Amino acid sequence: MSVPIEGYVAPGFDAVGEVFASNFTAGVEVGASFCVMQRGRVLVDLWGGSCDQAGSRPWRADTLVNVYSTTKGLAAAAVAAVVASGSLDYQAPVQHYWPELRAARSGLTVTQLLSHQAGLCAIDTPISVGDLYDWGGMCRRLEAQEPRWPPGTAAGYHAITWGFLVGELVRRATGQSLAEVFRQHIAAPLDAACYIGLPDAEFHRAADLIGPNRARKAQAERAAAEEAGSRPALNAVVMENPLIRPYADACSTGWRRAELAASNGHANGRGIARIYAALAGAENGGDIGATQIVPAEQVAALRTEVWGRQPDLVLGYPMRRGRGVNLNTRGEFGPSAEAFGHTGTGGSLGFADPERGIGVGYAMNQLWGGTDPNSRAGRLVAALYRCLDGNPS
Repeated sequence: MSVPIEGYVAPGFDAVGEVFASNFTAGVEVGASFCVMQRGRVLVDLWGGSCDQAGSRPWRADTLVNVYSTTKGLAAAAVAAVVASGSLDYQAPVQHYWPELRAARSGLTVTQLLSHQAGLCAIDTPISVGDLYDWGGMCRRLEAQEPRWPPGTAAGYHAITWGFLVGELVRRATGQSLAEVFRQHIAAPLDAACYIGLPDAEFHRAADLIGPNRARKAQAERAAAEEAGSRPALNAVVMENPLIRPYADACSTGWRRAELAASNGHANGRGIARIYAALAGAENGGDIGATQIVPAEQVAALRTEVWGRQPDLVLGYPMRRGRGVNLNTRGEFGPSAEAFGHTGTGGSLGFADPERGIGVGYAMNQLWGGTDPNSRAGRLVAALYRCLDGNPS
């Protein structure tokens, strides 16, 4: 299968381009973009394939796609900007900003809320996807929700609720929605193609998500076997209430318009990479075009470990976390222990490596697998670091 690939690869990084192409020919890729920036220089910026399963719309340089939880890392950068402004304090009790939140009465801090320690990973009563579009209604549910564990004593992935918890905190602290803060202080200054809540005028750029059940058969069967195994009982409660269908729900007008900072960011590889490159350079003065989106002090706080290697109560495996970002735990962000970012369901990712001064973004529409070393993103990241080390083979 021949798929047109467009974009740019800097000298010495041809191996990355080869892996990107092989994800289409030997893997399950339908449409995707991958970008790497280092201290203002583009090392890789590639895109190719199709925006839909039928192959009727080519993936273009400005194509956007829903990146699911990769959104959380981008939103965390916006929260860091709010902290830098003085409107929010990482160490402050959440109750100072949101007294109605029952879980905050135990002394839950902003840092603990950001790092999935609130115990509000799921809603006890059944909810629909449509309920997610009712901001006030979701916040009232969370206010009344009894925590699943004493806040601050454990961590469990808040897959969907994180966006409402953090977004309402920002709204109360600033009077703006998290989406507005992100646009004004993160995306717009960098001219980064990333949105939390997609404007109607940008809908024409959005690719369709394709569920893992529609991946090419042999690969899909292998993925299902790899995914089999025991998971914490809490996993289904968190991930299936509501059950979000990739096309019928996550490509709908309601979903695209909503502000869901945990799960409905629309972006491409270039936009994600620009943001993470700026964060990677903040601590050594290497921000893109001298544009500082978050001061070095807040970037350092953002990526400081606040939850260690204990198993996550929802995911079932250890996850090192900063203040809204994940820290490199299983090599998903390359070899550096200092790298930080976030991944998304089905394979997308974005991360910064401050040691190398790089920002990386990968976005695709075929959902399949995760970001382990054998995944599409994993192979791209491995090839990137081989090239950075001067050993592309």
